[in-house]
Amino acid sequence: MGTQRNGFCKRETFILSVDVGTTSIRCHVYDKSANIRGSCSSKVSLLYPQPGWVEIDPDELWKGFVTVVKGAVQDSGLQMCQMDGLGISTQRATFMTWDRNTGKPFHNFITWQDMRAAELVSSWNRSCTMKTVHGVMKMLHYLTRQKRFLAASLVVFTTQHVSLRLVWALNNIPQLRQAVEDGSCYFGTIDTWLLYKLTKGLVHATDYSNASATAIFDSYQMCWSGFICKLLSIPLSILPRVQNTSHKFGSCDPSIFGVPIPIMSVMADQQAAMFGECCFDTGDVKITIGTGTFMDINTGNKPHTSIAGLYPLVGWKIGAEVVYLAEGNAAGTGAAIKWAEDLELFSDVKETEAIASSVEDSDGVYFVPSFSGLQAPLNDPKACASFMGLKPSTTKKHLVRAILESIAFRNKQLFDVMLRETRIPITKIRADGGVCTNDFIMQMTADLLGHKIARPSHFDMSCLGAAYVAGLGTGYWKNQEELKKLLTTDLHFLPRRSKAEGDMGGQYSGVLQSWERALQRSMHWYNQP
Repeated sequence: MGTQRNGFCKRETFILSVDVGTTSIRCHVYDKSANIRGSCSSKVSLLYPQPGWVEIDPDELWKGFVTVVKGAVQDSGLQMCQMDGLGISTQRATFMTWDRNTGKPFHNFITWQDMRAAELVSSWNRSCTMKTVHGVMKMLHYLTRQKRFLAASLVVFTTQHVSLRLVWALNNIPQLRQAVEDGSCYFGTIDTWLLYKLTKGLVHATDYSNASATAIFDSYQMCWSGFICKLLSIPLSILPRVQNTSHKFGSCDPSIFGVPIPIMSVMADQQAAMFGECCFDTGDVKITIGTGTFMDINTGNKPHTSIAGLYPLVGWKIGAEVVYLAEGNAAGTGAAIKWAEDLELFSDVKETEAIASSVEDSDGVYFVPSFSGLQAPLNDPKACASFMGLKPSTTKKHLVRAILESIAFRNKQLFDVMLRETRIPITKIRADGGVCTNDFIMQMTADLLGHKIARPSHFDMSCLGAAYVAGLGTGYWKNQEELKKLLTTDLHFLPRRSKAEGDMGGQYSGVLQSWERALQRSMHWYNQP
């Protein structure tokens, strides 16, 4: 380890972990018991240079990263030389390109929320090329009966994918095009940029979890997709090397933090949260309810092939072991609650649980939470958000309850798709994210799913997951069994039973069916996504 100015470094060591989210950067210092010894956070400023464009300034992000690391170590009262390793978790599918020699960006980070490629997405999805691809894949499925070809015959591009946003950048930024021709261009998601900066340009790499979330990676072959890159004219030469999730990527240049801290893991945020929740076994499920809802199931050592919109992801690769996940997501969860607060349906989010519980039901009112369209299993980007069933007797309390119920209903919908498609028995369910502090949503979700749901004592699971992977890499923790013993639970939500000894999920069936009718009526509302 490095030394301090007095030449002495205390022997006790710790793990540093940073999570770069959509709205904040958070750093924690963890001890052997996975207790947080020091913390620091800063906001991520989103830029909106044009309607639909959402960017992040890479220099501001880098400064924020360095600031929170230094701040967390200072807050812990420890020395930088006591940090055994660094783990990094990042938001997915936010990317940038830069000059490999100078490190100068060709543009800001183009985030996963950015819509600049919407027209490109639409034209590609309508194109003869895509119709041909779909036709060929259907034929291959007919000949081989391999489900992956059936899934490929239904695949469409979306703006959340890196692929067509990168094509937009290649088509519209002249200096980027020139750099590609000169062989001086690097592409990377946030983790790749941070590795490049931390090692002063020595490392251009990512891990399998981040790569698998770009839509230009083949999770079956475990490499960048030559087919997608050729189809979209994306040069393979600009893409980073893909490494194991647990890997010594290099060390932080001593000029940054004073000592060369080993960088032992980089990981995509949802996969990191899955690891932080110790969902190591096939059939383990994690539900993150925050800005959006992400439901992931561990599918073991094989990628899941979906025909209903679940996304096959690499969870992590540690040594020779690869763990795959299937993910369903519902956008706009947090946006719906924020919108209701801005509308003054309540003054504090913490009040919503009591407000919803103060009425017996929603008085026949249903809320469709589709501010960003509807994802799996309906997959309709043109759906609108709406209230249905309003009447003179409807009060603010009914509206609040309808909004909270809609989040639980979407959880049920995603869960049913997951069960139907994967046919994997559920072993455990753990929940995290800011919205899961709401007991009303959690209890209703447990009732609808008919399964016990465990809520952890703290919710920064992405940070903890990246710390765990880094710590396993340095030998700070021995194995996954040791990590399971460190798992903490705040509360278990058990599915309730009605007086007639039937499960409560059945009691909700009529309400759920009415909500699903409301969904159908909100679909195909807009001409454009």
